[in-house]
Formats: sequence, structure tokens, C-alpha cells
Amino acid sequence: MATGRPATIYDVAARAKLSIATVSRVLQGTGPVSAKARERVGQAAAELNYVPLRAARSLAVQRHEAHGLVLPDLSGPFYSDLLMGYERWAGEHGQSVVLTVTHGNADPRRTVRDLAGRVDGIVVHGNALELATIQGLRKAGVPLVLVAHPPVTGCDTVRTESVSSAEKLTTRLLDAGRESLVFVGDPASSYDVSERYAGFAKAHESRGKVAPEPVRVELTESAGRGVAEDVLTQGGRPDGLVCANDELALAALITLRAGGIDVPGEIVVTGWDDVMAARYVSPGLSTVRQPMVELGQLAAQRLHERVTGERTRGRNDVLATELVLRDSCGTSGAMQQ
Repeated sequence: MATGRPATIYDVAARAKLSIATVSRVLQGTGPVSAKARERVGQAAAELNYVPLRAARSLAVQRHEAHGLVLPDLSGPFYSDLLMGYERWAGEHGQSVVLTVTHGNADPRRTVRDLAGRVDGIVVHGNALELATIQGLRKAGVPLVLVAHPPVTGCDTVRTESVSSAEKLTTRLLDAGRESLVFVGDPASSYDVSERYAGFAKAHESRGKVAPEPVRVELTESAGRGVAEDVLTQGGRPDGLVCANDELALAALITLRAGGIDVPGEIVVTGWDDVMAARYVSPGLSTVRQPMVELGQLAAQRLHERVTGERTRGRNDVLATELVLRDSCGTSGAMQQ
């Protein structure tokens, strides 16, 4: 709205040139309305960035609090730990969680706008939504918490530390004589990966070097296997792979060893997350442990504070990570960052 306030159903009715009753029936899906009326209401709502806030209705009649959780994907152990933490906190405090996945969704903006009308607030992970959509929800008055995302005015953010951990991990490898390291993962794919590559680059810069360009691949098992297969067939092999997550690293490690490469003798391999398999693969995978369960719990708590009005000022929480050095880089141990 030009006034800066969230649009109301009255504004939608005025824009659509329909009665409040007709607009209400369209938005709530109750009673007969013409296709033309539905189209006019939908267009007006989109133009005004109108979201029917459930939070005010819920609190007014003391209804059950519902949270929307928007994720880009559900594959891999990363999201399962995040969900476990979120569901645990929400369940203990009487909230329900409505989950939406945007990967493969033809119109995630519309899906999330519909979700906003059914929940009291929304948590968005990483790049699950474009910034313009997030800004639209914020301007519409939807309580928002962003996970693993750069800070956005008016929203809470919850993330784990990445730059310092990646820099320290890379510095350890460089200090151990590994002079030809390669970062595996696409910094453009997410805020977290961009932060990890930034730490990788800083470690090189502190030694007067320019960090090599990353190998820009998706954070998947098949991509890690593909990178390792390229290493096996190319000349001038790197002496270390610094992978953006454990899924990449585990696939690369196993593929390299199957191809006759000594890990860590010839090539060191490191990951990020510290999934369970990292402890049991041989050699054990050096990685960075993220408190994913705690991250999910904190996101749920922050959204509850926003929904209830307990807190109105934005927060930017950063949880510590931990270097876990195992045999895949020739050493072992853990160090909190």
C-alpha cells in the first residue's frame, strides 16, 4: 500500500469493485461466486500484496497456534535434523507445523501466500523463496523468521557461523602443506555456501594467495562422485577437496579410494555438517559440525515470540560451529568456533 500499512479486505474490495461479502466468500472459499469475481479478487489481492493474517484471528479467539515452515528441499540429513529440532520445540509448546517445499513448485509465491492465510507466522530456510516474496510477506505484516539467510530488515534471522570455521579449517590444511586445495560447491546456491567459500578464500588471502575458483556443483551425492571421477582422470590433481557439505565429501572420498587414491595421503577431503555417516566411513571424514537440531528449535522459539508479540524488534542469532578433524585430513579432534 502507498500508505505503508498492510492491505485489508476493504482495500481488496475497493480495488476489485466488489462488495466485502463477495470478497470474503472468494477468500474463504465459502458460498457461490462467479469465475469473473474470483479473478477480480485474485488480481486485486496480488496487486495490493494482500495476505489474510491468521495471527490476529487466532489470538483473538485463543485458537491453536500454527507455524508455516518453508524449505527448498527435503533430501539429505541436513533437513531432517532441522525439522526434528523445530517439531520438538513446537510440540512441547503446543504449536503445529505446516510444511511447504518450494523445489519443483511452479508458483512458490502463490503457494506461500496461501500458506500465510492458514498459519500465524512463517519460517523460511535459505533460498526457498526469492527476496521479493519475503519482502512482500513482511510488508503484509506476516511474522517472519529466516534461517541460513542474510539479515532482512524487519525479520528475525537464525544461522550458524561459517566464515571463521571455513577459514580455520582451510588454514589447517594449508599449514599441513596442502597447497593445491579446491573448494567444491556453488557459492551462488545459498548464503551458507557463499560464507564457507568466503572463509576458504580468506585463508588463502592471509598467505598472500588468490583462492582458486570453486568447482560449482550442486550439494548432492552424484555431484560429489562426479567431481572425484574428474579428479581421477585429469592431470595436475589437487591435493585437497574442501567440500561445502558432507554429502559431497562422502561421495568424493569413497569414489577416490575406489579409484586407488590414498586419502589422506595423496588427497585430503573435508565436508560440512557432521552427519552420522562421517564418523563411520573409513577414513573418518573431517568436517564442521553444525547444531542443526538447536537451529530448528531456536527458529521455532523466535517465531513464537513474533506471533505472540512478546518481542517486536528483530534479532540476528548466530550459533557456534565446531571443527571435527578426523583421518580424512590426517588428524583428529574437535575445536569449537
